[in-house]
Amino acid sequence: MKRLMKSMIYLLLAGIVACVYLVWTPDKNGDELTEKYAQAPSQFITISGTRLHYRDSGNKNSPTLIFLHGFGSSLHTWDAWASALEQDYRVIRLDLPGFGLSGENEKNDFSDTHDIAVILGLLDTLEVNKASFIGNSLGGKLAWLIAAAYPNRVDKLVLISPDGFASEGFEYDKPHQASWMLNAMTLALPKPLLKMSLLPAYANPNSLSSTMLDRYYDLMCAPGVRKSIVARFNQTVLKDPRPILKTIQADTLLLWGEEDAMIPIANAQDYLKLIPKVRLEALPKTGHLPQEENVQHSLHALQKFLD
Repeated sequence: MKRLMKSMIYLLLAGIVACVYLVWTPDKNGDELTEKYAQAPSQFITISGTRLHYRDSGNKNSPTLIFLHGFGSSLHTWDAWASALEQDYRVIRLDLPGFGLSGENEKNDFSDTHDIAVILGLLDTLEVNKASFIGNSLGGKLAWLIAAAYPNRVDKLVLISPDGFASEGFEYDKPHQASWMLNAMTLALPKPLLKMSLLPAYANPNSLSSTMLDRYYDLMCAPGVRKSIVARFNQTVLKDPRPILKTIQADTLLLWGEEDAMIPIANAQDYLKLIPKVRLEALPKTGHLPQEENVQHSLHALQKFLD
């Protein structure tokens, strides 16, 4: 009986080891990812301890647009828009600290304050005094924070399903704790699981192509990204945005997918009540990422506003 019990324990342990081996997801090779996803005009620069991946394209003598992506994304989310806008604008986009090909930073700091210091530091390096800020989700929150704190640096403001208000699990003035599932992601991230987490961002599941899924997966597995995401969650402390939004001086456009399952379009009412000069462009049959899912309609609304 003891021999049988011992054999069963060994088999169980072997099974656990085998399962861990099958789902274990190490970081991908950084050099290979750079070769694949940092084609020209990609550049790298170190700002505030972060090795930053960015692209600066278009007409350097034209008005400047700076694009800020959402949580878990990268500067590639703006590819279609950037191609269309480069003839008439200077287009600057970056991988926010800890995402895409932008690495970890010396202080392991992924706070809003550090993100903003990196963004403005990049603009200072590129000698851009003023730009129109366009941000999606997390990038939207950073954009409106910059518009409120540095009004002289913001021409126009475009918020695409912006983040920043309290929601279930995210209360004001209370540190957030990353879940065990998020922590487990640093060890194991099967691609089907990532696909399941991405699909709610699209109104039409077919909008998430296999090429886009591969890109999201590769860059999620870039060196240090998953660890940085956990650190960002643990450092997130939301502040009540209402008194901040009231101070924004820039003309503001809200772009929102009517079928956004991540941050519902009903949340737009909060921004419409608070930002002094703001209007809403609702996008039918569109989810959380109009720049990927509804390129032409969303781009037309953006260009009309910028013009």
